[in-house]
Amino acid sequence: MNDLLRQLQQGETRALARAITLAEGDDEPLRIALDALKPKTMQGRRIGLTGPPGAGKSTLASALVGHYREGGARVGVVAIDPSSPFSGGSLLGDRLRMARHAADPGVFVRSMAARGHYGGLARGCESACALLALAGFEPVIIETVGVGQSEVEIARLATTTVVVLTPASGDSVQALKAGIMEIADVVAINKADKPGAERLEEDIKEAFDLRKDALYSGVWRPPIVKTVATTREGVVQLAGAIEKHGLLRSAGKGTPAA
Repeated sequence: MNDLLRQLQQGETRALARAITLAEGDDEPLRIALDALKPKTMQGRRIGLTGPPGAGKSTLASALVGHYREGGARVGVVAIDPSSPFSGGSLLGDRLRMARHAADPGVFVRSMAARGHYGGLARGCESACALLALAGFEPVIIETVGVGQSEVEIARLATTTVVVLTPASGDSVQALKAGIMEIADVVAINKADKPGAERLEEDIKEAFDLRKDALYSGVWRPPIVKTVATTREGVVQLAGAIEKHGLLRSAGKGTPAA
């Protein structure tokens, strides 16, 4: 196990892939080794992208990868896809939307099937993030499955949680119910070129105004950033909001009130 971890720290992609496979199988020696390395593996940004199905999370993740790569960062991506309740299989379609990064050695994309794991993530996701950090990938972007109102496990794992909404998703009030909005550090209105984006922004602002005393300490109010992931419009602004929150978080601020 020590040899495997040493190889992935030296940049061996196959060693990293093999270690993540062990993580998905809940390998005990790997888990013990990662626990011993926890101070090192917890360093760096973990950006969580969550939101309802069809919000464009995969395309937005790809756009963020492109932005960070332009700055020279090595970016890791853990993309969770839903599993079929009938066959148990998963399409792992995130790879299709991130195909343009496939040949880039500075990007490592790992798709995982949820396989019945609740909370929007998959078993082994946390260990996969730790392994990516150990291999020198920073930031790590975690894309959850399409979630509803209660799948909020990403908030525990990510340093910054971005809730992705879209005006094309129907009744915006459903998306603003208690649960998913409570974990938002940043809100991205994706597909902002569609009708209804302005109305959705007002609804989100109103929701935050009504619940700010219960949710936020006053140090950080989740900014709302409009994006069009297919054209990368607003991606620089989104990355800036994520960076600002990360700085506050590292100073012990910018988190939801207890």
